[in-house]
Amino acid sequence: MLKGTRIEKHFGGLKAITNLDFEIHQGEIVGMIGPNGSGKTTLFNLISGLLKLDTGKIEFEGSTISGLAPYRIAALGVGRTFQIVRPLMELTLLENVTIAVLYGRSNVKTVDMAREIAMSILTFIGLAPRFDNLPGQLGLEGRKRLEIARALGSKPKVLLLDEVFAGMNPKEIGGAIDLTFRIRDEYGVTVFMVEHVMKAIMRTCDRVIALRNGMKIADGVPEMVANNPEVIRAYLGDNYAKN
Repeated sequence: MLKGTRIEKHFGGLKAITNLDFEIHQGEIVGMIGPNGSGKTTLFNLISGLLKLDTGKIEFEGSTISGLAPYRIAALGVGRTFQIVRPLMELTLLENVTIAVLYGRSNVKTVDMAREIAMSILTFIGLAPRFDNLPGQLGLEGRKRLEIARALGSKPKVLLLDEVFAGMNPKEIGGAIDLTFRIRDEYGVTVFMVEHVMKAIMRTCDRVIALRNGMKIADGVPEMVANNPEVIRAYLGDNYAKN
């Protein structure tokens, strides 16, 4: 469904992504892990068109999307959240999601219809009782759920989730894990997620890709990747990997 071939991205002398191949298949929940600075968010920015590739190509459903503007990539069905959420602070939760629906792939004809779809998304996300709140009235978990709701409003086929579990307590993480499964199972959306919370990765993902210094060092089921010596070395250093 989503494929990258020999991707490279440099910032001056810094090699952020080097010769990276990846594949995401329809219906999967795939996690991406790696230390800070390993290229995870850079890859999401390349997929969504916020950054341009130096070399290689990215394909979505068999068509090349690298080089397209972000709005065109979104219109094809690639949605994403951002690590630092930036809702429209002077608009209500319902208005935030309604705008996403209006400019998404639903082809709605009226604002009333868009509001109806937006309200159903807020119900799904668990924010319907607060539909007329402003984003500033939400806690961290609520703001992250709103970010997901806005992404779902665009009606994506694949959703890039950038550290949606960060900063949550164990109960909130459990709820977010359940929500991730429901996004895949009830909305039919393929999920590609960047995450540092290993509990979420191990419980949620069908497959995990690990990066180090912009290069892929592992790709497989969560248990295999978590026990890979290269992955352990990337996180904990050589001494741990040898033991």
